[in-house]
Amino acid sequence: MKTFNTAGPIQPDDHYNIPALSRWSMDEIRRLIEGKRYFVLHAPRQTGKTTCLLALMERLNGEENYTALYVNVEPAQAARGNVQEGMRTIVWRVVESAQLYLDEQRLEHWAEKALRKGGPYGALQDLLSGWSRENDRPIILLLDEVDSLVGDTLISLLRQIRAGYPDRPGAFPQTVLLCGVRDVRDYRIHDGDNQVITGGSAFNIKSKSLRLGNFSREDVASLYAQHTEESGQPFEAGVLDYVFEQTAGQPWLVNALGNEACFEMKAGRDRTRPITLEIMADARERLIERRDTHLDQLADKLKEPRVHRVISELLSDDAQLAMDTPSEDDQLYVQDLGLIHTRPQLAIANPIYREVIPRTLTWIAQTRIPQETAWYVGEDGRLDLPELLNAFQQFFRENSEIWIQKFDYKEAGPQLLMQAFLQRIVNGGGRIDREYGLGRRRTDLLIQWPLNPGPLDENRGFHGPVQRAVIEL
Repeated sequence: MKTFNTAGPIQPDDHYNIPALSRWSMDEIRRLIEGKRYFVLHAPRQTGKTTCLLALMERLNGEENYTALYVNVEPAQAARGNVQEGMRTIVWRVVESAQLYLDEQRLEHWAEKALRKGGPYGALQDLLSGWSRENDRPIILLLDEVDSLVGDTLISLLRQIRAGYPDRPGAFPQTVLLCGVRDVRDYRIHDGDNQVITGGSAFNIKSKSLRLGNFSREDVASLYAQHTEESGQPFEAGVLDYVFEQTAGQPWLVNALGNEACFEMKAGRDRTRPITLEIMADARERLIERRDTHLDQLADKLKEPRVHRVISELLSDDAQLAMDTPSEDDQLYVQDLGLIHTRPQLAIANPIYREVIPRTLTWIAQTRIPQETAWYVGEDGRLDLPELLNAFQQFFRENSEIWIQKFDYKEAGPQLLMQAFLQRIVNGGGRIDREYGLGRRRTDLLIQWPLNPGPLDENRGFHGPVQRAVIEL
């Protein structure tokens, strides 16, 4: 039975999927290849880049006009700035990939000769040049995870490709596609002398940068319809709209919600029952609380100074901070990571990320604030919000200075402290949804507290009466 894919490239026989080549303009790709262009494909992690590259390789090889090869160069990251070991690894990744995907055996013999002759600063160019001269068709080289490389290894890779560029297609690949999270313009490379070299200067032969987008509403519907067709299990009205609204079409999130709701949760595994809005909302909360690798990687990026400068502006109510705008490079970098979007206005990319970010920044405080949910629940099962807010005011007066100093994002310290306090209480049975954006200098919190008695995973939940309140920070 097929499943939703949450790790690695799509295997069409195993996974529900959107046809990879439908996610970008093949007409544009063909124009770039026919024009002998070198270009970049970039997108946030786990959006389907590798799946698209593998599908492109298969399509081009099937048409028999080109020899296309996909190569993942990430293993060379371990070499860091050791260019000799890094380039040897890249050369052998080319050899092994050619053997795997093309049954091309000649490169193994040529590789050692290229390494002896060209050394770390010429071996790749020499190997690709020799292969291009001997091959019957023009070569299309698809290099994945290029921005995982660092230091002189990355500089050597880019400059060898640039040096071979004038010799295409007879003595060098007709097209080279560089793929990664970041655009080549955003590469900040420190060479052995600790000089900073930008990717744009090291690879000034780039014709275009393509960005792989999120799923559309129609893509989400198509993906989930495959589950219904496979299993017979429908999705209730409103579920697909909810999934698209919560994820903004981010491919990993769309698949992860589907997997959680349909395969991980007991209620969803009963194929005689439809997937309801309540089940999907529970799946969302479980993902946020568990913070799988995708979400954890994004959360880890919050520690980077460039990310800090952009995100702190969104979280803070400090008018002066809003005026001290981050640089264009910082904002583009955070956008490339997938943390923000800039249209129609600058904001966190989707509601799930909006939850993950403050929960990550306040996690330690949440677990250590000396408060208990039971103190604020009345006999009727409702949260006593006036009492809860009074308690926070007292807590803030007595403890704010100490707690705010512990936050990485001190600019947003008061808001984060209140969110940590409320999350500590509401985690005992309810939910908090957040909305914040640049320009308003405020955060709106929607507190939802179910009023049905019983454990959350049984009778109690968001299926019946719910106490709701909005708090503006």
